[in-house]
Amino acid sequence: MTATLADRWPGPRPEGATLWRRCFATPASAVVTLVVAATVVILAVPLARWALLDATWTGDGARCHAAAGGACWAFIGHKLRFIVFGLYPPDAQWRPLLATTILLGLLVVTGHPRAWRPRLVLAWVAGLLLALGLMRGGWYSGLDVVPTRLWGGLPVTLGLTALGLGFGFPLGIGLALGRRSRRPVPRWTATAIVEGVRGVPLIAVLYLAALIFPLALPSGLEVDKLLLAQAGVALFAAAYLGEAVRAGLQMIPRGQLEAARALGLGWWQAMRLVILPQALRLMIPAFISIAIGFFQDTSLVVIIGIFDLLNTTRVAADDPAWLGFHTEAYLFAGLLYVAGSATLSRYGRWLERRMARRTPSDQAVAAEGAPRLLAIAARP
Repeated sequence: MTATLADRWPGPRPEGATLWRRCFATPASAVVTLVVAATVVILAVPLARWALLDATWTGDGARCHAAAGGACWAFIGHKLRFIVFGLYPPDAQWRPLLATTILLGLLVVTGHPRAWRPRLVLAWVAGLLLALGLMRGGWYSGLDVVPTRLWGGLPVTLGLTALGLGFGFPLGIGLALGRRSRRPVPRWTATAIVEGVRGVPLIAVLYLAALIFPLALPSGLEVDKLLLAQAGVALFAAAYLGEAVRAGLQMIPRGQLEAARALGLGWWQAMRLVILPQALRLMIPAFISIAIGFFQDTSLVVIIGIFDLLNTTRVAADDPAWLGFHTEAYLFAGLLYVAGSATLSRYGRWLERRMARRTPSDQAVAAEGAPRLLAIAARP
């Protein structure tokens, strides 16, 4: 009988020792480990020297050029506010900072399953109105009006991503249910929308929303460009989320729907109480992948004159006083994107583990919901 790893390594196995054994389990694994380690050392040493030892942390562009050979992090310190907030008036940048904090707070609260209650919608409505009042200003807020053409940087990136996915999620569920409908009109309509949107790149959708759609409006009627871009991102997200939801619905055995109908539940009740919760739980990895993709793809809005985080970074690096430091600028922006994407990825893994087990709070919710489900089933 072949000995298992537990037989060959009795007792508690330290994580470091287990990793060491895996890296050198076979001659091939040892060679690969050594090659990777050598590559990391060859790349890490000059990178650390450029980024840390020979770097310039303070001063102006002239000092960075004089100290050639290392990174110029003084550029990031000098341009940080422009990179983060774009052309927003410097004396009022506390407003986008507070609005971004509100949006991040809403996202953190929304990420926990215990907050998935109807009151969460009211919290989002109140939070978005407050954030919009801070960013836009006007008579209802007592603040000076700042037009959206001056918005940019991190608030725009987070807003396009969060609101695009937030509005696209319920639309995606509707499209998924429409594509699975037996009635031809909703099925053909949902199919046309999904296939039409997924068949073109996001750039084309943004062009259509911001440049073509205004031509169809009556003369004198104008719609804000950022609002049109947000609508285009939401529609694009809805098409991809709809396909993910449809895949999850197809993984649920049809017998569950038939059992729910046999209990007396209507089609909508069966979908809301039985089918959709299971389908959405199965599609968490797909949802997280779509969210990460849209977080990175918001940089495409530059084609319609909106400057997100990546494009404010590019404009900052074009300053004549700081020419030659594009590497530092894009490295800083890349680190922000990596941090955001890694956070979403870790959250997805945590949510998968949590939804895979039933915590005491989940059991309490199920115990409270069971009588309601039976009461619905008992209705004539």
